[in-house]
Amino acid sequence: MDFDQLETFLAVARHLSFSRAADKRFRTQPAISSQIRLLEEEVGAKLLDRSGGKVSLTASGKLFLKFAEELMESRKAMLAGIAETERVPRGEIVVGANEGTCLHILPEVFAEFKKQYPDVNISITRSDYARILESVIDNSVDFGVVSLPVDDARLKAVRIHRDELFIIVPPQHPLAGKKSATVAEAAEFPLVVPKGGHTRDALEDLFFERKLKPRYIMELDSSELLKRFVAADAGIGFIARSNVLEDVRANVLTAVPISDATIRRDLALVFRKDKSLSRAARAFIDIAVRIKGVDAAAGK
Repeated sequence: MDFDQLETFLAVARHLSFSRAADKRFRTQPAISSQIRLLEEEVGAKLLDRSGGKVSLTASGKLFLKFAEELMESRKAMLAGIAETERVPRGEIVVGANEGTCLHILPEVFAEFKKQYPDVNISITRSDYARILESVIDNSVDFGVVSLPVDDARLKAVRIHRDELFIIVPPQHPLAGKKSATVAEAAEFPLVVPKGGHTRDALEDLFFERKLKPRYIMELDSSELLKRFVAADAGIGFIARSNVLEDVRANVLTAVPISDATIRRDLALVFRKDKSLSRAARAFIDIAVRIKGVDAAAGK
């Protein structure tokens, strides 16, 4: 039994899929199956049930999962501890974030971190809010970057970025010439909106409070796609100001402030409360807070 086999087992157990585990591990599916078979032979028990076209954990598999997670976490803590004694942060930090955050918020944080700690690798996993939190909880990422609030007693959140939503329209749109616009004015036009998440929830609450009935013509799971469709005059949208600065400078989109409401979008680094943070991880938090200009802790 080796750590590579354990990583493979954890990937299959987390995704309940050999094909997805193969994608995550950059292996072929037969290679994944072979590793699991060898692991089962060594422990002397069937760990995964493949019957009925689905993958599930057996009773032995559930027990093995607990020990495998603890062992991999202990290995990570051991490597971090050794690095601590050497006083040279090294290893890897894995960060989960959504598309917009990866493109518009994190690059300068990562660049500064790599300047100071070139021996620490940074890996980025792009996902949505719910899956990012799941990844933090199951320790498949070290940090998640998500919108506040985070209501999970197992997690701690450190706010790193403050933002607010603006209305975005094509430069030729009737609202583009206004210094600001009301929520009701925006709701008169066809809307391109996120499929889900905090931004969608905040918009739904706002429209409900104002007794507005907006017309959604498109629901998208990508902030970049949303901007592209707005630029093509398919409708107008709402997006965090920091996500559209380059488009405004290029005169591809116009960002119009909301005159009668403020919809905050605060981002935080989220990690498990019981996680022992390495020097590199603590340095990453400090750099993120300093670079993004927020010095207050928030969350649970």
